[in-house]
Amino acid sequence: MNNVSVYYGKSMALQDVTLRVDQGDAVSIIGANGAGKSTVLKALFGVTPIRSGEIRFMGKRLDGKRTADIVKRGISLSPEARQLFPYLSVYKNLKLGAILREDKEEIRKDYEEVYRLFPVLRERRNQLAGTLSGGEQQMVAIARALMARPKLLCMDEPSLGLAPVVIKELGDVIMNINAKGMSLLLVEQNVHLALEIASRGYALQVGRVVLAGDIEEIRTSDVIKMAYLGG
Repeated sequence: MNNVSVYYGKSMALQDVTLRVDQGDAVSIIGANGAGKSTVLKALFGVTPIRSGEIRFMGKRLDGKRTADIVKRGISLSPEARQLFPYLSVYKNLKLGAILREDKEEIRKDYEEVYRLFPVLRERRNQLAGTLSGGEQQMVAIARALMARPKLLCMDEPSLGLAPVVIKELGDVIMNINAKGMSLLLVEQNVHLALEIASRGYALQVGRVVLAGDIEEIRTSDVIKMAYLGG
């Protein structure tokens, strides 16, 4: 993203936001509610048009493209609040993640891969998604995004509403996904999780990037200590 600005009517949501995710990198965007974190993802996926600036992925412009075309380019999203289809089975929710793909044999392999990452989903594959626990539903949301076989996996508040022990387990799986070479963009209000997973980070306040750098710079910043870490 290069100098991206987004407005809702006359209200500024993002102002001149610049950020990048390198191949294989794990990047966190942190900030309070209303800071503009989710708007970054809405702009990235073409849900919200940008007023100015540009968005590129692997050298090609994304801004102005349809969401389906953006997903085809190799970006997928595990959305805030999971947004599963509650009356469909776990398997059918995962199947929808691969809806734009035609490589049936590779899709079959990816089912096995997500079941390996999340063993409980194999046990629950015929269960309605809406009957799962919050942590299990979050696993389905991430697994569904992985079924698109993305080059960049984006996650919007994956820890929202989950117990600390579940957040720890989820964090371990996310780091495992990144260790296998998947590029990650994590939008997260849980700063401890964001700092644990990422190698680089950005802090947003009222739609502006107020801090950017490697994760140790973010962790030791007075801005972050005072605002988020009780420093």
